[in-house]
Amino acid sequence: MKKIICIILAALMIVSLAACGAQKQETPQTEEGFKPALDSADKSVITVVGGYDNFEALETEFERFHQYYPDVELKYTKVDDYNNMIGKVLNGNDAPDVYVNYSWMYDRDQYKSSIEHAEDLSDPALKLDLDCIRSNILLNTKDGTLPMAPIFSNTYGMLVNKDLFEKEGLTVPTTYKELIDVCKAFSDKGYKSPIMGFTNEETTSLFTLTVYPFFCGTVADDAEAVKKLNALDPSAGEYMRPSLEKLEQFLKESCVDLDACSKIENNYDAVILRFFEGDVPMMTCSGDTVSGTKKRESRSEAFIANPFAYTFVPVPMSDDGATFLDMSNLQFSVNKDSANLEMANEFMRFLITSRELNEIAQNKGLMSPTKDLSFNSMYAAFGEVPESRIVSPEEFGLTDDAVIQLRQAAFGVGTGAMNIDDAIAGFGTYTK
Repeated sequence: MKKIICIILAALMIVSLAACGAQKQETPQTEEGFKPALDSADKSVITVVGGYDNFEALETEFERFHQYYPDVELKYTKVDDYNNMIGKVLNGNDAPDVYVNYSWMYDRDQYKSSIEHAEDLSDPALKLDLDCIRSNILLNTKDGTLPMAPIFSNTYGMLVNKDLFEKEGLTVPTTYKELIDVCKAFSDKGYKSPIMGFTNEETTSLFTLTVYPFFCGTVADDAEAVKKLNALDPSAGEYMRPSLEKLEQFLKESCVDLDACSKIENNYDAVILRFFEGDVPMMTCSGDTVSGTKKRESRSEAFIANPFAYTFVPVPMSDDGATFLDMSNLQFSVNKDSANLEMANEFMRFLITSRELNEIAQNKGLMSPTKDLSFNSMYAAFGEVPESRIVSPEEFGLTDDAVIQLRQAAFGVGTGAMNIDDAIAGFGTYTK
């Protein structure tokens, strides 16, 4: 009864505003560009599975979906060892309606089920607004289908303490020369390590985070190079030389204290809390790490005592400017065999819009996959990178196997365990 009264009062308010000549009020339907296509009285449950311990951003998004379908429920389930278990889950009796997917699973026998069970989201009949997503992070499959759509995206860069730059009268660098100059300026002012980062393993080490975007920029337009790199052709190791030489140069002149960096225990909490000590001008990390900063402000005694403004920017390893390595992060697929297929597709049609993708990404603290990044100040700098310096492995086809070779080679050179020639000679032999 209370709900009915509220609806009546809302309707009377709208009529009253119109009669008084008030500015027209948009309904959520008009504002979001979403118009329900199914019966709003539908009673069903949309099941979603993924690897997150919790997914509050998805829960919040579903609350917004409830404006249109108040009796449709969401059930999110975390699957342990998700990457290895998703195939069994999809082939089981309790297969989900929507599930998390990753581009790197494509064309690998081990993850065949995650692709085979996926509905083709590019089907025009589904009416998904795929044009709102940056096209370079949409998975390019051999048959032209789209088994998954990005919900979040990711990149590599560095957290910047804006207050330190302002205090010392310095400008955030946008070219390699500016980066080295600003490092030397900070060093001259007594900062022991103007740039820091995690260095204890290769996947998201300081070495990978700085040089991988640069490396992609050197091979993205060379189809033959990409082919050889993906085939792990031993001769393809030479394609790494410019990047490894740049890394070696960077470490020699950019005022990175590797001993201090080695004390950072992990690439997430420890990176964030070390940055929050307030004496580090720049801290390399991935977008995944950035997503955890807001929650950890209240967990850092140093930050609570002396809060400061910070942002996330690309690491400029070229004198032409920074390269924006644009990657998908988490993606959603719809189980084509779902018993609740219509409503699952309806939810995806609701979610795949600029408004909702920006909303869920901001709630999660990750980069949005949409074309406009200006709405989130944390990632706005990446939206200012010219298109000519935006590269995406999804678009030019570099595989994870090839990336592993670069990561391991960079780690060896960065830590001093290998010289450049030895690192290149090992191409094709590196494993995770």
